[in-house]
Amino acid sequence: MKYLASLLLFLLFAFCSDNKAPEPVGPLPSERQLAWHDLGYYMFVHFSINTFTDKEWGYGDESPSLFNPSKLDCRQWAKVARDAGMKGIVITAKHHDGFCLWPSKYTEHSVKNSPWREGKGDLIRELRQACDEYGLKLGIYLSPWDRNSSVYGTPEYITYYRNQLRELLTEYGDIFEVWFDGANGGDGYYGGARETRRIDNRTYYDWPNTIQIVRDLQPNAVMFSDAGPDVRWVGNERGIGSLTNWCLLNRDEMYPGGPFAKILGQGHEDGKYWVPAEVDVSIRPGWFWHAREDTMVKSPEKLLDIYYTSVGRNCNLILNVPPDKRGLIHENDVKSLLGFKALLDREFANELARGKKVSASDTRGRKFSPANVNDGNPETFWATNDNVTSADITIDLVKETEVNRILMQEYIKLGQRVQEFKVEALSDGSWKEVVKGTTIGYRIIRKFPTIKASKIKVTILRSKACPVISNIELYRAPGD
Repeated sequence: MKYLASLLLFLLFAFCSDNKAPEPVGPLPSERQLAWHDLGYYMFVHFSINTFTDKEWGYGDESPSLFNPSKLDCRQWAKVARDAGMKGIVITAKHHDGFCLWPSKYTEHSVKNSPWREGKGDLIRELRQACDEYGLKLGIYLSPWDRNSSVYGTPEYITYYRNQLRELLTEYGDIFEVWFDGANGGDGYYGGARETRRIDNRTYYDWPNTIQIVRDLQPNAVMFSDAGPDVRWVGNERGIGSLTNWCLLNRDEMYPGGPFAKILGQGHEDGKYWVPAEVDVSIRPGWFWHAREDTMVKSPEKLLDIYYTSVGRNCNLILNVPPDKRGLIHENDVKSLLGFKALLDREFANELARGKKVSASDTRGRKFSPANVNDGNPETFWATNDNVTSADITIDLVKETEVNRILMQEYIKLGQRVQEFKVEALSDGSWKEVVKGTTIGYRIIRKFPTIKASKIKVTILRSKACPVISNIELYRAPGD
């Protein structure tokens, strides 16, 4: 009887430990950040008075009468975005020139004083409706700098800016991202003053209270800036994320427009906050449409390269596609985007790992089985025992199979952990290293020369705590 009781206690302990998840490690993503991670790739739209003046940055003295797109159709934008595989659109509601694409109550420098739609138009509302029709999310860019406002640089401007922010966050439905640019202060029209105004971008905007407005009005929206608070700039506009990329950041001393580019690519391994990186890049050399750039649109192949160096490096990709003077996305841009989508579909058409037998050098129990990495369920994951921070997991492809891509994901709800890993292929009876890397995070995709392999082994060499891997996919893409 005593022996039976001991056995039952042992089995009960084994069952409980078998089902106990690892403790979280470090900062964790919020629900809004998790939803943002899942989007992956979406459109940036730079469209404003600059489109009609052939400028990148307007001075602020442009007449609203210049804004008159002849065929503006936000439904075309949304259809192109959807067909290109994008999940949302972020629009420059107000760029540095201060011209507003909605009939703001707080300025005359807006579409309400333009000939477009006889002054009765509201581009933000039209885009909201188009996004809803095509199943896309809507994001808002509202430049903190305003070269038109006569009160820029004074406390009165902060009230003006926040009033406009409230308009945009209360009148246009759910917003998924609010974009705060880092360009702040300089020469401008400023209501006729025509002077240079400098501000202290560390303190002038009183960011904590501005951020709270977004939290109160759009609790599901992430906020982007150099320093977050939710999403950080990657540190360049070339479409390149860092191979080592922590979703963590020590943001307390950081602010929009600060000198942090070198830090932002990699983040901080010991960061106190979850602030993942977003890659912003334009399909053209400029951010606004210029006729001279119609023949300079990035090719589908270049866009695919950017996808690998952004989404493939634990970042989200926001790809700028500027409409032309008609108010339409130019035919050359559309052709390139759809060509890119075709390449992307072909690249990931042949998944090899799903349902294959998986084994591991260590596992914490049945609930955290190695088989979880290729079951197609993002809520399951393989985990080792707490004291095991280096382990390997092997996918058996049964027979020698050509492979040249690997996609991996950590279960980031428990934190970002992996510090170093390698990938090996069993080919002709011997293991050959095909990838060596550092961080994983939400998602990485690595290319390597095509190899015939019967097994693929991922070894976690170093991890902050026991690794938690939710997904491993293998592909034979058409090209090397």
